[in-house]
Amino acid sequence: MVEQTALAGSFTLSGAAMTVNRMGYGAMQLAGRDGDKLVWGPPRDVEEAIAILREALTYGLNHIDTADFYGPHVTNQIIKKAIFPYPTDLVIVTKVSARRGEDGSWIPAFSREELTAQVHDNLRNLGLDVLDVVNLRSMYSIHEPAEGSMEAPLNVLAELQQKGLIRHIGLSNVTPAQVAEARRIVPIVCVQNHYNLVHRADDALIDDLARDGIAYVPFFPLGGFTPLQSAELSDIAASIGATPMQVALAWLLERSPNILLIPGTSSRKHLRENVQASQLQIPSEVLAKLNSIGQPEKEF
Repeated sequence: MVEQTALAGSFTLSGAAMTVNRMGYGAMQLAGRDGDKLVWGPPRDVEEAIAILREALTYGLNHIDTADFYGPHVTNQIIKKAIFPYPTDLVIVTKVSARRGEDGSWIPAFSREELTAQVHDNLRNLGLDVLDVVNLRSMYSIHEPAEGSMEAPLNVLAELQQKGLIRHIGLSNVTPAQVAEARRIVPIVCVQNHYNLVHRADDALIDDLARDGIAYVPFFPLGGFTPLQSAELSDIAASIGATPMQVALAWLLERSPNILLIPGTSSRKHLRENVQASQLQIPSEVLAKLNSIGQPEKEF
């Protein structure tokens, strides 16, 4: 059984009275799948999903990442059913700017009306009066950052923040130029992008954000729908008595103190393994080998 630990230390969001443990939980995998429709509909076992969330809290995971377009609505409803009323130290971070098509597609939803409706959907399905953090996800390209102004949708979120519906604003799937633009418009507390041991495009951005005390939250820290596959990673993991995924998570925690992890899983066994990764000590010579895997970025 995993015991509650310091979870690789904590991080206080810039300009916010919110401190979270660096190991958190991503709720995307709590939704189900319907054929080719991913993150769609309820999970096969709702009670297991509820058990995962409740067990996560016992380990001190006080940062949950979600979105009302997961399901849609499914993950937020499960979160509420599982752990409402929420612990006072829990920070729930959600995302807006997308909606789901009937075919399971991810459709940009950047208009004032759509963003406002999404904020209210999150509030209702989570059972909250105010959202801790709302990440605006860039949808100029569905699967990767692409340039385009974030000013108009950010102004909408800033207005909703002034109305007391949002405490803090973050960004997701963004370029460095979009981060710079956003910070001229509104304070940004976190940036959530695709990043892991072999997907290292944001190395410079992470360092820039760290200097300013802004959290960086890598999504797909274990590769997402195509888990990381590397013979070198597997060999390194075996040499220190850990799984490859544990080593990949531990490397991220070593990478920079402003990195917050939100690995998702629909398995309590994998949840425990992920939490154990926060206790993994990586020798300096092993860390050097891991660093070389992503320099330059490799595809597996």
